[in-house]
Amino acid sequence: MREDIAPMPAFLTAGGEAGALMRSLDWSRSPLGDAAHWPQSLSAVVGLMLNTSFPMFVAWGPTLSFLYNDAYAEILGAKHPAALGQPFQQIWSEIWSDIYPIIEQAMAGHSTYHKNLPLQLMRKGFIEQTWFTFSYAPMRDERGNVAGVYCACTETTEQVLAENHRTQEVDRLRQLFYQAPGIIAVLRDKDHVFEIANTAYLELIGERGNIIGKSARDVLPEVAGQGFFDLLDQVYRTGEPFIGREVPLMLKRSSDGTIEQRYLNFVYQPTRDHLGQVSGIFVEGSDVTDAVMASLALRESEQRLRDLANTIPHLAWMADAAGQLHWYNDRWYDYTGSTPEQLEAGRWLDFIHPDDRALLVAERTRAHASGEPYEVQVRIRSAQGDYRTYFIRAAPLHDGTGAIIQWFGTDTDVTAIETAQSELRAANRRKDEFLAMLAHELRNPLAPISTAAELLKLTALDEKRVRHTSDIISRQVSHMTKLVDDLLDVSRVTRGLVTLHEETLVLNDLVADAVEQVHAMLETKHQQFTIQAPEQDVSVRGDRTRLIQVFSNLLNNAAKFTQADGRIILRLAAVDGQAEISVEDNGIGIAPPLLPYVFDLFTQAERSPDRSQGGLGLGLALVKSLVELHAGTVVAHSGGPGKGSCFTVRLPLCDAATATAAASSTAAAPLAAAAVAADARGLQLMVVDDNRDAALTLTMLLEAVGHKVAVSYDAAEAIEMARRCAPALLFLDIGLPDIDGYALARTLRGMPETAGAMLVAVTGYGQASDRARALAAGFDRHLVKPVRLGDVMALVDQAATLYKKG
Repeated sequence: MREDIAPMPAFLTAGGEAGALMRSLDWSRSPLGDAAHWPQSLSAVVGLMLNTSFPMFVAWGPTLSFLYNDAYAEILGAKHPAALGQPFQQIWSEIWSDIYPIIEQAMAGHSTYHKNLPLQLMRKGFIEQTWFTFSYAPMRDERGNVAGVYCACTETTEQVLAENHRTQEVDRLRQLFYQAPGIIAVLRDKDHVFEIANTAYLELIGERGNIIGKSARDVLPEVAGQGFFDLLDQVYRTGEPFIGREVPLMLKRSSDGTIEQRYLNFVYQPTRDHLGQVSGIFVEGSDVTDAVMASLALRESEQRLRDLANTIPHLAWMADAAGQLHWYNDRWYDYTGSTPEQLEAGRWLDFIHPDDRALLVAERTRAHASGEPYEVQVRIRSAQGDYRTYFIRAAPLHDGTGAIIQWFGTDTDVTAIETAQSELRAANRRKDEFLAMLAHELRNPLAPISTAAELLKLTALDEKRVRHTSDIISRQVSHMTKLVDDLLDVSRVTRGLVTLHEETLVLNDLVADAVEQVHAMLETKHQQFTIQAPEQDVSVRGDRTRLIQVFSNLLNNAAKFTQADGRIILRLAAVDGQAEISVEDNGIGIAPPLLPYVFDLFTQAERSPDRSQGGLGLGLALVKSLVELHAGTVVAHSGGPGKGSCFTVRLPLCDAATATAAASSTAAAPLAAAAVAADARGLQLMVVDDNRDAALTLTMLLEAVGHKVAVSYDAAEAIEMARRCAPALLFLDIGLPDIDGYALARTLRGMPETAGAMLVAVTGYGQASDRARALAAGFDRHLVKPVRLGDVMALVDQAATLYKKG
């Protein structure tokens, strides 16, 4: 064997796919020639390469023919197995420009190492970015000349991509770290030296320059004494973290040295080395100054609201955004008698009337869902256990963003308003009932009057029937007049227009006069009437007419509502400086619901057929008003329906001396009145009224008693007629068609024929102001329609007396 020819190469017996391919190739056609004649150096390297699992290749000869092992075949991808024995440049043409400079160095005898070299390979049908770590070493032939290149390589694409991703992630985390809204810093060793500090931390501490590598005590000297450094030392020493919430911190954040108050939430978390020893502290937190200041401002505002709510007379409360009540003002506690402990348990609903709870809960639920205010009226229990009606109004309070932060509510006591409304409704109802009653009461007398008038038209009536018919008319007119007088009296009293003519009066006499007025009714119903009075006189100061009106009304009421053969007792006594007059009966009684209102206007019990003479329900209201005008009181008692009733009047007594003087003057009065008597027959009188029926009836009355009467229906005619007949007495209507009665009276007073005549105003206006106006116009007297015969005849008698004197 020739010395320059190597023995059979070992790779021809090597296992693996690459070895099998090499054995199958026809090397005689390869640029490498017959493998049996390869240089020993090449055979040795190829044999070594084929027996290792690390990717390797050899490029040999003038064309750098490619030999590689199974591990490198994976790198070749689709280029394997065609690449075996092919020129290097043909195989890796797409990266030849990147690889060739390296090959040149190897061919020049220089070995090179390349880490993570980026290469764009075409091995899977597309260009892909890859990275490789490899070494190129020159290979020499037997003569020592570089004849090829040996390469051991590994693909690092996945590692490079992973590293790139890791680097990017680190960069991203670093950016997040620096851009994090919370403060972050990392301190190392026991001196707390700054290793990292993010932007938020640097903004918090202000203008400090570069703080990395400096200790916390050097960077923040003004913090000394505030406890933060002590906490850092404690965490480093114990290894236990510390959490601070809304901790105040005084900092010099600006170059001018101004101390600024900040508030922090933070965590000091110890960091540890590979041995588990504390090596530093991780600082993380947030500047909550704005939130703390806003919270302080909110608390101050809430406190001001609470202070204000404690000054108002209403019950007031506050609830959180969810509607949970957490504060009540003093009025609430005073009224309900509750304690904070009770209300902390959420038992405020216990104070709401059970029948009103569902309504209140429903309104609250609706309002909390919509965010709108709500109003509701419920009953709330007091400390005494009774319920009063409250009007509740609650509205949400919002922060700067419009979010509801709490609810504020007030409870206003509307019990009085509710009662007043109820009473007003009742008063309106009584008024309507009264109007219906009034119509009924006025129609009752009108029916017999109308019938009597029709009877008088008949010429066949005898004198007895005419007299009987006249009596009917007179009685019914008297009844109507009483109704109208009651109405006018009530109107005058309620408007304060009644003037009392006070004198000292003996009640024994007044009671007797009142009894006389109702005596006929008592006899008609065969009622047992008893007076219980002391032997000595009981005297008071008052208006005689008005007090008789009070007692006659009470007696009339008792007689009216007591059955036939019933019992009525009038008691008179002096008790504790007061005169006490009571009228007691065993009549129909008063129902308990009606009893508190018997003295109100228009109040009556329900009518029944046996109570057809019920009246207008004004009598007791008039009694109460007149008694109070006399500084007295009146009360009503009854055991209920069918158990009778008792009305008691109390008036202040007057002293005995005054009473004695009053009694003597009263006794002389009838004598003075009796002295006025004269023959009034044959006077010239005059009636002026545009109501022809009224004028005619009055004329007929005056003529029936023997007087001469001139009649006129307007003022102009009256003036001419007065000049002709010079009447001694004139009855003038106020409401005349041409000029009113006041102007006519002034004209008549200026005429010589009537300057001394008596002028009497006859009108439907009966107020005190009407009387005053009539007297100011020149009238001597004032009569209210319908006029009473007795009043007319008394005036005629006075006119006759004056006429005779004249």
